[in-house]
Amino acid sequence: MADESGSPRAVSKQRSAAEQRSAAELHPVARTPDEWRELLTAVSERPFRAAQVFRWIHQRGVMDPSAMTDLGRGLRERLGELGLSDPLTVREVRRSRDGTRKLLLEVRGGGLVECVLIPMSRPGADEEDADAAAASLDPDDVPNSRERVTLCISTQHGCAMGCVFCASGRAGLQRGLGPEEIVAQVLIAKRYLTPEEDLRNLVFMGMGEPLQHYEVTRRAIELITHPDGLGMSPRRITVSSVGLVGGIRRLGEDFAGKVGLAISLHAPDNETRSRLIPINERYPVEELMRALRAYPLPRRRRITIEYTLIDGVNASLDHARRLAILLRGLRVKVNLIPMNPVEGAGLTAPPAAAVAAFRAHLHAAGVSCFVRVRRGDDVDAACGQLALKGEPIRLRRGRPAD
Repeated sequence: MADESGSPRAVSKQRSAAEQRSAAELHPVARTPDEWRELLTAVSERPFRAAQVFRWIHQRGVMDPSAMTDLGRGLRERLGELGLSDPLTVREVRRSRDGTRKLLLEVRGGGLVECVLIPMSRPGADEEDADAAAASLDPDDVPNSRERVTLCISTQHGCAMGCVFCASGRAGLQRGLGPEEIVAQVLIAKRYLTPEEDLRNLVFMGMGEPLQHYEVTRRAIELITHPDGLGMSPRRITVSSVGLVGGIRRLGEDFAGKVGLAISLHAPDNETRSRLIPINERYPVEELMRALRAYPLPRRRRITIEYTLIDGVNASLDHARRLAILLRGLRVKVNLIPMNPVEGAGLTAPPAAAVAAFRAHLHAAGVSCFVRVRRGDDVDAACGQLALKGEPIRLRRGRPAD
């Protein structure tokens, strides 16, 4: 169980082989305070140094040992020998007219991943507009006057899911990111906040499927929520998935439902959804809905249903009617996303009137829904545009290959 502070409980008694690695084998940014203590005491450092090192990395965002000024020179040199350095290198920052910033980050071994800082409405503005990244605010949060910012981060270099409306998987999955590379996106992105901005929400909605390598995502969340580090409330974190049922179950169990869940649904029936999202053949709509109904939602929380509206594919009033029936009885909010331009996709958004009619039908059926405000599309940072260059993507016809 989670404790009263909302920190995740001790999870998974049967750890995977990757999780059983010793502290020495983990990248320094991926270590917990306990693992730092294990490592440092083994080389005759005093145990309290572990908390100091962890705070330097995760609270202050410092990954250069020479800058850790309250540590002795010998320990700083040892940290360098242990490989403490920034896991990612900033290659470019693209700034949108609306204040969105897309960071292009180089991973070890080459290749780029992306994360996006998204300014949100100031407190008191329409929450549907502020919820542009589908994050839920902590109900115990104390308002302040600074501008809220949501950070969208990646969990993989590329993606294996093959969703036809998304640019991230165009070149397929290159590799999964390590927990240090996921956390480093948050630490690096904070450097690009202005003094008037406050990082309030974190969404795992960038490149990749967060639940495909669940243990890595879980460790990253544990590090991000650790009270001696960033100390982010699990309630401010949302994980988006195309519907990997086992991962949804484990996320709910490990964090008692306090980590927000967003589901890329995009169609109310198996035939249409399988054309858009190949993994639907393995986890069909009926099985996915059972997993959502079992997710342990705390009071006042809802699951976000992401629905990209594609003209001539899934945006008719009949689709809206079937979607309302499918979601009946679930505590959800539907995030309607008119198809963003993706080079080579051959797919377009419906006319504005059709989008409004789709939303109105859901609203009349009692489904909470809103249209996502488009942000950062002039720098290819909008939903579905986090891209690797690759072959054109095309709408699937019929059943996907096994």
